[in-house]
Amino acid sequence: MRPPYLLLDIDGVLIPFPDADGSTPATHARHDVVPTGRSADNPVTVWLHPDHGRLLMDVIRTGLVTPVWCTSWRQDATTLIGPLLGLPPLPHVDLPRPQITTSHPNGYLWKRDHVDAWLADAPAVWIDDDFTSLDHAWAAERTAKGTPTLLVQPDPHLGLQPEHLTEVTTWVSQLPTARAA
Repeated sequence: MRPPYLLLDIDGVLIPFPDADGSTPATHARHDVVPTGRSADNPVTVWLHPDHGRLLMDVIRTGLVTPVWCTSWRQDATTLIGPLLGLPPLPHVDLPRPQITTSHPNGYLWKRDHVDAWLADAPAVWIDDDFTSLDHAWAAERTAKGTPTLLVQPDPHLGLQPEHLTEVTTWVSQLPTARAA
């Protein structure tokens, strides 16, 4: 079995959402970036934890996963967010730009159908803050059918924590591929 994809979201995972009072974690540093389609005089402010790049690289360097951006930032994840974290260029799932008013138009995360098609029968660890119980059932069904799938869901106001990456590393190291390597 090939190494599982490590699908990485950004908003709510690497960029935490502000609390009700508008505050972001004191551990995160402010950056202004200019996503595709915006002008330099209209940047987007993002808050990134300076340790996230190192922590993600520790997982990537194990060779037990194949990292891929899975975010509405699309290619901007590689050109804007990754470099701020010290990450190498990573491929991305080419997600559409749906006209939706909720991230769960069918009761589950809008990305899921696209990710399912993109993954085909590849194993995956998907880190996203916005899963529903239907997404967890989808992952359990994939796993039951022989395609190991783990969903990791950080609190969107705290974002990715070291224990999430420990969970990823522990899970992938127990897969048949990892044991045979």
